[in-house]
Amino acid sequence: MILGTAGHIDHGKTALIRALTGIDCDRLSEEKRRGITIELGFAFAPLPDGTRLGIVDVPGHERFIKTMVSGAAGMDMVMLVIAADEGIMPQTREHLEICSLLGIDSGFVALTKCDLVDDDWLALVRDDIASFTRGTFLEKAPVLQVSAATGQGLDELRRHVFAQARLNPVRNRGAVFRLPIDRVFSLKGHGTVVTGTVLSGTLHTGEEVALMPVGLPGRARNLQHHGTQAESVSAGQRCAVNIQGLEVGDVERGFVLTRPRELFVSRRWIVRLSCLDSAPRAIRQRTEIHFHHGTRECLARILFFGRDRLAPGENALAEIRFTEDMVGVFNDHCVLRAGAPLRTVAGGILISPLAPFVRGKAEERQKKLALLERLSHLQADKTPCPELLETALLLREKTGASEAELKLLTGLDAAALTTGLKRLSSQGKALCFDGEKRLWISAAIFERLLAACLERSAALHAKDSLAPAFPRGALTAGWGDDLPEKLTARVLVHALQQGHLINEGEGLRLAGHTVRLGADASALRQKLLAACQEAGMTPPNMPEILAALKINDKDAAPVLKLLCEEKALVKIKEGLYYDAAALNGILEQVRKWFHEHENMDLANLKEILGLSRKYLIALMEYMDRERITVRIGDFRRLRGR
Repeated sequence: MILGTAGHIDHGKTALIRALTGIDCDRLSEEKRRGITIELGFAFAPLPDGTRLGIVDVPGHERFIKTMVSGAAGMDMVMLVIAADEGIMPQTREHLEICSLLGIDSGFVALTKCDLVDDDWLALVRDDIASFTRGTFLEKAPVLQVSAATGQGLDELRRHVFAQARLNPVRNRGAVFRLPIDRVFSLKGHGTVVTGTVLSGTLHTGEEVALMPVGLPGRARNLQHHGTQAESVSAGQRCAVNIQGLEVGDVERGFVLTRPRELFVSRRWIVRLSCLDSAPRAIRQRTEIHFHHGTRECLARILFFGRDRLAPGENALAEIRFTEDMVGVFNDHCVLRAGAPLRTVAGGILISPLAPFVRGKAEERQKKLALLERLSHLQADKTPCPELLETALLLREKTGASEAELKLLTGLDAAALTTGLKRLSSQGKALCFDGEKRLWISAAIFERLLAACLERSAALHAKDSLAPAFPRGALTAGWGDDLPEKLTARVLVHALQQGHLINEGEGLRLAGHTVRLGADASALRQKLLAACQEAGMTPPNMPEILAALKINDKDAAPVLKLLCEEKALVKIKEGLYYDAAALNGILEQVRKWFHEHENMDLANLKEILGLSRKYLIALMEYMDRERITVRIGDFRRLRGR
């Protein structure tokens, strides 16, 4: 568990921690010279059960709110420090607002410097605190009177903290490992060291790591927890990681240490924003703000849906567009600061870290917004995982999602994710279309893709109504261009298995498709077929037939193609078509020749058929192409003999 401080400058936060633990959190010479906290400070206290309580000390000056937010991001419980001689001050208010926006719901008030005031003044301050905390998560929290100088109340405070530590729920150790970095330095003989509070998951010594959002690889050479060597660190612990493979210059505060391929970058998030009641004005459309998430601060712009502002006290979905790559997980909390001077104005809960594109046609836009609202309510209601997964997959549309991406989109750990996906699969609501990469898609989206596939098939039939089938490439070129290859294949296999599509030679056709000739095309078919049948073994040149019928090549081409596909005619070469029965007679005579002879030349074929040279050469070339004969010099032999 992590206990953190909050409160106005010079209210005794650091002195109180020093009195409790014996550790001075002000380590910088400038902090000691000026007597104020500038950077985050860290301490620990042993608990009765043998574990250690991590403590984070934050600066109280308004200029260091950025640092305060990065420290508060890892807190489980907050100790709001209020000096008895000054009472509630501006940063007391802003710090409490920030803690509320970050989802911290456990804490107490430490009323410090009680030795400096009398009982009457203390009573007034306590009344002010009761009024100040009304409606917040500290409304019913105890107010503990202490003095770091005299030791007054320290034992009671210590007992309260230890009791709360026992009640604190265990953080999710099975989720994605995330360590938001709040400090980086180089240690002689060891190299680069980073520190932070583990938000989720577990890391073991020797494991491969990745620095996000830059994606640089490394390895956890050594781990420390409160200054002692550790084989592993888990969610809720302060730790230091000695990283092999990274230089100090590679790392910045705000980066996140994780395992490879477990976090994915994005510059667009969908967030449920809540504007503080105390905000001085409404947040306007496209306002540029300072966005705080974990230990990172980034400039961003807000885009609302269906509104142009968010008034104090209101909440709404919004798209956040960043100037840098960001990494996050569903249900993460964030803080927004805006104005001049900078002031906390809103907080948010991350709904989609891999945001869908919501802009576009009104109908599609409304569907996506409805799904995002559904996700927002599921987050608030702590609904079981299958519904979360189903909604997240619907929003991923035809892209689908890997199991690693689904962890981010739902915040589920590996076990819960596996259980949820199995349940959705058994209910027919999701399917895995790539077993190797573990890629999933919503069954509803899959059905849409199937419908689009069949619609494209119908369009191809309409485009060439005389063709009994269409090429597979023509189908995927117009329908599956932007789909994952294995998803395209899965849709086609499903369409074939369900009988929607049928293999036709090397092509495909819809199950109910039949070639239907119009009156003109049907008449032309009969005329062309009759002309070739009457000609027998000496068919006229096709351009001559078309000229006699007063038909152009473009109109005749699909009919000739159909006659060939029906095997009524055989195309010997361009412009020369044989009646199939006549050609079969010719081939039969050729085979009889080869029963008694080894070779055949042009003269031999003329002897058999009695045809002119133009037909004989075309027939010999056709037999070679069809692998009936093989040419050896000027002779042909029966292939395979």
